[in-house]
Amino acid sequence: MSELTHSNPPPSPSKEEQNRRDLRGLRLSAILYAVTFVAKLGVYFATSVMALLAEAMHTLSDVIVVGFLLLAVRWSSDAPDEEHMFGHERGQSVAALVAATLFVSFTSIRLYEESIPRLLGFGHSYTPPQRFDLAIGVLVGSMLIAALPLIQMMFHKPSGAAAKAQFLELLNDELSLVAALVGTLLTRWGYPLADPAATALVATVIAWNGIGLFRENFDMVVGRSPGPEVLAKIAQVAAAVDGVIDAHDLRAERYGHGMVRCELHITIPRGTPIEEAHRLDQEVRNRVLQIDGVRQCHVHIDASVDA
Repeated sequence: MSELTHSNPPPSPSKEEQNRRDLRGLRLSAILYAVTFVAKLGVYFATSVMALLAEAMHTLSDVIVVGFLLLAVRWSSDAPDEEHMFGHERGQSVAALVAATLFVSFTSIRLYEESIPRLLGFGHSYTPPQRFDLAIGVLVGSMLIAALPLIQMMFHKPSGAAAKAQFLELLNDELSLVAALVGTLLTRWGYPLADPAATALVATVIAWNGIGLFRENFDMVVGRSPGPEVLAKIAQVAAAVDGVIDAHDLRAERYGHGMVRCELHITIPRGTPIEEAHRLDQEVRNRVLQIDGVRQCHVHIDASVDA
Protein backbone atom coordinates (compact mmCIF):
# COMPACT_ATOMS: atom_id res chain seq x y z
CA MET A 1 0.00 0.00 0.00
CA SER A 2 1.19 3.52 -0.67
CA GLU A 3 2.10 5.59 2.37
CA LEU A 4 0.42 8.56 0.76
CA THR A 5 -3.23 8.76 1.67
CA HIS A 6 -5.81 10.74 -0.26
CA SER A 7 -8.81 12.27 1.43
CA ASN A 8 -11.84 13.14 -0.62
CA PRO A 9 -11.81 16.89 -1.31
CA PRO A 10 -15.01 18.86 -0.73
CA PRO A 11 -17.20 18.92 -3.82
CA SER A 12 -16.43 21.86 -6.06
CA PRO A 13 -18.55 23.33 -8.84
CA SER A 14 -17.99 21.93 -12.30
CA LYS A 15 -16.31 24.01 -14.96
CA GLU A 16 -19.69 24.56 -16.66
CA GLU A 17 -21.33 25.69 -13.41
CA GLN A 18 -18.42 28.00 -12.62
CA ASN A 19 -18.64 29.52 -16.09
CA ARG A 20 -22.37 30.11 -15.58
CA ARG A 21 -21.65 31.87 -12.28
CA ASP A 22 -18.94 33.98 -13.88
CA LEU A 23 -21.27 34.93 -16.72
CA ARG A 24 -24.02 35.95 -14.29
CA GLY A 25 -21.60 38.19 -12.41
CA LEU A 26 -20.28 39.76 -15.60
CA ARG A 27 -23.78 40.37 -17.01
CA LEU A 28 -24.87 42.04 -13.79
CA SER A 29 -21.76 44.21 -13.87
CA ALA A 30 -22.40 45.20 -17.49
CA ILE A 31 -25.96 46.35 -16.75
CA LEU A 32 -24.95 48.29 -13.66
CA TYR A 33 -22.00 49.89 -15.44
CA ALA A 34 -24.23 51.12 -18.25
CA VAL A 35 -26.68 52.67 -15.78
CA THR A 36 -24.00 54.36 -13.68
CA PHE A 37 -22.13 55.64 -16.75
CA VAL A 38 -25.22 57.52 -17.95
CA ALA A 39 -25.85 58.86 -14.43
CA LYS A 40 -22.26 60.03 -13.86
CA LEU A 41 -21.90 61.67 -17.25
CA GLY A 42 -25.25 63.45 -16.96
CA VAL A 43 -24.47 64.75 -13.47
CA TYR A 44 -21.00 65.86 -14.60
CA PHE A 45 -22.56 68.14 -17.22
CA ALA A 46 -24.92 69.49 -14.56
CA THR A 47 -22.27 70.06 -11.88
CA SER A 48 -18.86 70.40 -13.66
CA VAL A 49 -17.27 68.25 -10.95
CA MET A 50 -14.20 66.80 -12.70
CA ALA A 51 -14.11 63.75 -10.42
CA LEU A 52 -17.45 62.74 -11.93
CA LEU A 53 -15.98 62.96 -15.43
CA ALA A 54 -13.14 60.70 -14.24
CA GLU A 55 -15.61 58.23 -12.85
CA ALA A 56 -17.75 58.38 -16.01
CA MET A 57 -14.72 57.57 -18.17
CA HIS A 58 -13.71 54.85 -15.74
CA THR A 59 -17.17 53.34 -16.08
CA LEU A 60 -17.12 53.66 -19.88
CA SER A 61 -13.89 51.68 -20.01
CA ASP A 62 -15.52 49.13 -17.69
CA VAL A 63 -18.42 48.74 -20.13
CA ILE A 64 -15.98 48.03 -22.96
CA VAL A 65 -13.87 45.71 -20.82
CA VAL A 66 -16.83 43.68 -19.56
CA GLY A 67 -17.93 43.22 -23.17
CA PHE A 68 -14.54 41.69 -23.97
CA LEU A 69 -14.64 39.52 -20.88
CA LEU A 70 -18.14 38.22 -21.60
CA LEU A 71 -17.04 37.16 -25.07
CA ALA A 72 -13.93 35.56 -23.59
CA VAL A 73 -15.83 33.51 -20.99
CA ARG A 74 -18.20 32.22 -23.64
CA TRP A 75 -15.39 31.35 -26.03
CA SER A 76 -13.15 29.75 -23.38
CA SER A 77 -15.94 27.37 -22.37
CA ASP A 78 -15.97 25.79 -25.83
CA ALA A 79 -14.66 22.24 -26.05
CA PRO A 80 -11.25 21.56 -27.66
CA ASP A 81 -11.34 21.40 -31.44
CA GLU A 82 -8.99 20.74 -34.34
CA GLU A 83 -7.50 24.23 -34.20
CA HIS A 84 -7.35 24.55 -30.39
CA MET A 85 -6.63 21.04 -29.19
CA PHE A 86 -5.99 21.97 -25.56
CA GLY A 87 -9.13 24.05 -25.16
CA HIS A 88 -9.83 27.78 -25.24
CA GLU A 89 -9.10 28.80 -21.64
CA ARG A 90 -6.31 31.17 -22.65
CA GLY A 91 -8.96 33.32 -24.34
CA GLN A 92 -9.83 34.72 -20.91
CA SER A 93 -6.24 35.81 -20.35
CA VAL A 94 -6.07 37.40 -23.80
CA ALA A 95 -9.23 39.36 -23.03
CA ALA A 96 -7.76 40.43 -19.70
CA LEU A 97 -4.67 41.70 -21.54
CA VAL A 98 -6.90 43.77 -23.79
CA ALA A 99 -8.72 45.03 -20.71
CA ALA A 100 -5.46 46.03 -19.06
CA THR A 101 -4.39 47.96 -22.15
CA LEU A 102 -7.69 49.82 -22.17
CA PHE A 103 -7.34 50.68 -18.47
CA VAL A 104 -4.01 52.39 -19.09
CA SER A 105 -4.28 53.87 -22.58
CA PHE A 106 -7.96 54.77 -22.88
CA THR A 107 -8.77 55.92 -19.37
CA SER A 108 -5.72 56.80 -17.31
CA ILE A 109 -3.84 58.88 -19.87
CA ARG A 110 -6.97 60.84 -20.78
CA LEU A 111 -7.69 61.64 -17.15
CA TYR A 112 -4.12 62.76 -16.53
CA GLU A 113 -4.46 65.11 -19.50
CA GLU A 114 -7.50 66.68 -17.84
CA SER A 115 -6.29 66.87 -14.25
CA ILE A 116 -2.56 67.65 -14.31
CA PRO A 117 -2.85 71.03 -16.13
CA ARG A 118 -5.32 72.22 -13.50
CA LEU A 119 -3.09 71.00 -10.67
CA LEU A 120 -0.15 72.91 -12.17
CA GLY A 121 -2.22 76.04 -12.66
CA PHE A 122 -2.33 76.24 -16.43
CA GLY A 123 -4.50 75.01 -19.25
CA HIS A 124 -7.86 75.97 -20.57
CA SER A 125 -10.51 77.66 -18.48
CA TYR A 126 -13.14 75.58 -16.79
CA THR A 127 -16.54 76.01 -15.20
CA PRO A 128 -16.43 76.05 -11.38
CA PRO A 129 -18.18 73.06 -9.82
CA GLN A 130 -21.72 73.53 -8.54
CA ARG A 131 -24.68 71.57 -7.19
CA PHE A 132 -22.44 69.44 -4.97
CA ASP A 133 -25.36 67.64 -3.35
CA LEU A 134 -26.28 66.10 -6.69
CA ALA A 135 -22.69 65.03 -7.35
CA ILE A 136 -22.32 63.51 -3.88
CA GLY A 137 -25.61 61.67 -4.25
CA VAL A 138 -24.53 60.08 -7.54
CA LEU A 139 -21.16 59.04 -6.12
CA VAL A 140 -22.71 57.44 -3.04
CA GLY A 141 -25.34 55.72 -5.17
CA SER A 142 -22.62 54.42 -7.51
CA MET A 143 -20.74 52.98 -4.53
CA LEU A 144 -23.84 51.08 -3.43
CA ILE A 145 -24.56 49.82 -6.95
CA ALA A 146 -20.97 48.68 -7.50
CA ALA A 147 -21.13 46.75 -4.23
CA LEU A 148 -23.90 44.42 -5.52
CA PRO A 149 -21.85 42.35 -8.02
CA LEU A 150 -18.85 42.61 -5.68
CA ILE A 151 -20.79 40.93 -2.88
CA GLN A 152 -22.05 38.25 -5.28
CA MET A 153 -18.50 37.45 -6.40
CA MET A 154 -17.24 37.39 -2.81
CA PHE A 155 -19.71 34.61 -2.02
CA HIS A 156 -19.02 32.74 -5.28
CA LYS A 157 -15.26 32.95 -5.69
CA PRO A 158 -14.38 33.69 -9.34
CA SER A 159 -12.13 31.06 -10.89
CA GLY A 160 -11.56 32.22 -14.47
CA ALA A 161 -9.15 34.95 -15.43
CA ALA A 162 -11.97 37.05 -16.87
CA ALA A 163 -14.10 36.85 -13.74
CA LYS A 164 -11.11 37.47 -11.52
CA ALA A 165 -10.22 40.52 -13.58
CA GLN A 166 -13.74 41.80 -13.07
CA PHE A 167 -13.60 41.09 -9.32
CA LEU A 168 -10.40 43.14 -8.98
CA GLU A 169 -11.86 45.92 -11.07
CA LEU A 170 -14.93 46.09 -8.79
CA LEU A 171 -12.64 46.51 -5.80
CA ASN A 172 -10.81 49.31 -7.57
CA ASP A 173 -14.14 50.87 -8.51
CA GLU A 174 -14.96 51.24 -4.84
CA LEU A 175 -11.53 52.75 -4.10
CA SER A 176 -11.77 55.25 -6.95
CA LEU A 177 -15.32 56.19 -5.94
CA VAL A 178 -14.11 56.88 -2.40
CA ALA A 179 -11.33 59.09 -3.81
CA ALA A 180 -13.83 60.94 -6.01
CA LEU A 181 -16.22 61.42 -3.08
CA VAL A 182 -13.48 62.77 -0.79
CA GLY A 183 -12.27 65.11 -3.54
CA THR A 184 -15.79 66.39 -4.15
CA LEU A 185 -16.39 67.00 -0.44
CA LEU A 186 -13.08 68.86 -0.08
CA THR A 187 -13.89 70.98 -3.14
CA ARG A 188 -17.23 71.87 -1.62
CA TRP A 189 -15.48 72.88 1.62
CA GLY A 190 -13.22 75.35 -0.18
CA TYR A 191 -10.29 73.34 -1.55
CA PRO A 192 -10.62 73.67 -5.34
CA LEU A 193 -7.50 71.63 -6.15
CA ALA A 194 -9.05 68.60 -4.45
CA ASP A 195 -11.18 67.95 -7.53
CA PRO A 196 -8.31 67.55 -10.06
CA ALA A 197 -6.25 65.79 -7.37
CA ALA A 198 -9.02 63.22 -6.92
CA THR A 199 -9.21 62.84 -10.70
CA ALA A 200 -5.48 62.15 -10.91
CA LEU A 201 -5.79 59.64 -8.07
CA VAL A 202 -8.59 57.81 -9.88
CA ALA A 203 -6.39 57.70 -13.00
CA THR A 204 -3.53 56.25 -10.93
CA VAL A 205 -5.77 53.56 -9.45
CA ILE A 206 -6.91 52.58 -12.93
CA ALA A 207 -3.35 52.51 -14.30
CA TRP A 208 -2.04 50.45 -11.36
CA ASN A 209 -4.83 47.93 -11.77
CA GLY A 210 -4.25 47.72 -15.50
CA ILE A 211 -0.51 47.14 -15.17
CA GLY A 212 -1.04 44.41 -12.56
CA LEU A 213 -3.68 42.75 -14.68
CA PHE A 214 -1.41 42.83 -17.72
CA ARG A 215 1.52 41.26 -15.86
CA GLU A 216 -0.58 38.45 -14.37
CA ASN A 217 -2.28 37.43 -17.59
CA PHE A 218 0.85 37.78 -19.70
CA ASP A 219 2.25 34.92 -17.63
CA MET A 220 -0.87 32.87 -18.39
CA VAL A 221 -0.55 33.44 -22.13
CA VAL A 222 3.15 32.53 -22.34
CA GLY A 223 2.72 29.54 -19.98
CA ARG A 224 4.65 30.31 -16.80
CA SER A 225 5.67 27.49 -14.46
CA PRO A 226 3.31 26.92 -11.51
CA GLY A 227 6.32 27.04 -9.17
CA PRO A 228 8.57 24.56 -7.36
CA GLU A 229 6.00 23.62 -4.72
CA VAL A 230 3.42 22.50 -7.28
CA LEU A 231 6.07 20.66 -9.32
CA ALA A 232 7.33 18.85 -6.21
CA LYS A 233 3.78 17.89 -5.27
CA ILE A 234 3.10 16.43 -8.72
CA ALA A 235 6.32 14.40 -8.64
CA GLN A 236 5.63 13.18 -5.10
CA VAL A 237 2.09 12.06 -5.90
CA ALA A 238 3.18 10.25 -9.09
CA ALA A 239 6.12 8.45 -7.45
CA ALA A 240 3.93 7.31 -4.53
CA VAL A 241 1.81 5.03 -6.74
CA ASP A 242 2.57 1.35 -6.09
CA GLY A 243 4.49 -0.07 -9.03
CA VAL A 244 6.09 3.25 -10.02
CA ILE A 245 9.85 3.43 -9.45
CA ASP A 246 10.22 7.19 -9.95
CA ALA A 247 8.84 10.25 -11.72
CA HIS A 248 11.06 12.47 -13.85
CA ASP A 249 11.21 14.90 -16.78
CA LEU A 250 8.28 16.81 -15.30
CA ARG A 251 7.06 19.90 -17.12
CA ALA A 252 4.10 22.07 -16.21
CA GLU A 253 2.63 25.45 -17.07
CA ARG A 254 -0.20 27.70 -16.01
CA TYR A 255 -2.60 28.33 -18.87
CA GLY A 256 -5.29 30.17 -16.91
CA HIS A 257 -6.06 31.38 -13.41
CA GLY A 258 -5.91 28.34 -11.14
CA MET A 259 -5.35 25.98 -14.10
CA VAL A 260 -2.20 23.88 -14.60
CA ARG A 261 -1.26 21.50 -17.39
CA CYS A 262 1.60 19.04 -16.87
CA GLU A 263 3.36 16.12 -18.45
CA LEU A 264 5.80 13.72 -16.84
CA HIS A 265 7.62 10.43 -17.30
CA ILE A 266 7.30 7.53 -14.86
CA THR A 267 9.65 4.55 -14.63
CA ILE A 268 8.14 1.10 -14.11
CA PRO A 269 9.85 -2.33 -13.85
CA ARG A 270 11.07 -3.84 -17.11
CA GLY A 271 8.78 -6.62 -18.32
CA THR A 272 5.62 -5.15 -16.79
CA PRO A 273 2.61 -6.44 -18.79
CA ILE A 274 1.06 -3.82 -21.03
CA GLU A 275 -2.25 -4.06 -19.15
CA GLU A 276 -0.49 -3.27 -15.85
CA ALA A 277 1.48 -0.45 -17.48
CA HIS A 278 -1.78 1.05 -18.72
CA ARG A 279 -3.31 0.75 -15.24
CA LEU A 280 -0.32 2.54 -13.69
CA ASP A 281 -0.56 5.25 -16.32
CA GLN A 282 -4.21 5.86 -15.44
CA GLU A 283 -3.59 5.68 -11.69
CA VAL A 284 -0.82 8.26 -11.84
CA ARG A 285 -2.91 10.52 -14.03
CA ASN A 286 -5.98 10.29 -11.79
CA ARG A 287 -4.00 11.03 -8.65
CA VAL A 288 -2.19 14.00 -10.19
CA LEU A 289 -5.51 15.44 -11.36
CA GLN A 290 -6.65 15.46 -7.72
CA ILE A 291 -4.04 18.12 -6.97
CA ASP A 292 -5.69 21.51 -6.67
CA GLY A 293 -5.49 23.41 -9.95
CA VAL A 294 -4.19 20.59 -12.15
CA ARG A 295 -6.64 20.25 -15.04
CA GLN A 296 -4.61 18.26 -17.60
CA CYS A 297 -1.96 15.57 -17.12
CA HIS A 298 -0.09 13.52 -19.71
CA VAL A 299 1.96 10.54 -18.53
CA HIS A 300 4.78 8.84 -20.46
CA ILE A 301 6.01 5.40 -19.40
CA ASP A 302 9.68 4.39 -19.33
CA ALA A 303 10.96 0.91 -18.55
CA SER A 304 13.63 0.43 -15.91
CA VAL A 305 17.11 -0.29 -17.25
CA ASP A 306 17.51 -2.99 -14.61
CA ALA A 307 16.50 -6.50 -15.59
